[in-house]
Amino acid sequence: MSPTSPAGPVVGIVMGSDSDWPVMEAAAQALDEFEIAYEVDVVSAHRMPREMIAYGEQADGRGLKVIIAGAGGAAHLPGMLASVTPLPVIGVPVPLKYLDGMDSLLSIVQMPAGVPVATVSVAGARNAGLLAARILATHDEELLGRMREFQQELNDQATEKGKRLRAKVEGAGGGFGFGK
Repeated sequence: MSPTSPAGPVVGIVMGSDSDWPVMEAAAQALDEFEIAYEVDVVSAHRMPREMIAYGEQADGRGLKVIIAGAGGAAHLPGMLASVTPLPVIGVPVPLKYLDGMDSLLSIVQMPAGVPVATVSVAGARNAGLLAARILATHDEELLGRMREFQQELNDQATEKGKRLRAKVEGAGGGFGFGK
């Protein structure tokens, strides 16, 4: 699906720099799988604070329902957006050259009371997209049905992997698992 639809985007995917896109693209891909319209932009908390505040303050008025914000290093973007919008914000810690994203993770997850940010794993943009889909599915029966189908597909894939592994181990003379 294209990032936007005639009805307009319902998810904002923002990041501190275009260098974060290789990580954040996974959120867009997850939203594409569920045919959820989104927008993508760079809104740096440190380099363009006025624009970042305006983005957060105006997001719900523009029809967004969820914001996914990715940032590395000090990673203030998700928290700052959460402080100026009533929408759910999902933070994605983006790993950088040093500290492997731990600095980003701790910056995003340690929010003060009253300013919640849902935080996914370091570089977990795909899960951020899936979480946004789940949030939207709470008020969309069709999307909820697609989410249930997705979960069943995950179950089926894992079940098949278990069958293959058990067959491999049993063929080698060993055995374990639920099939016993």
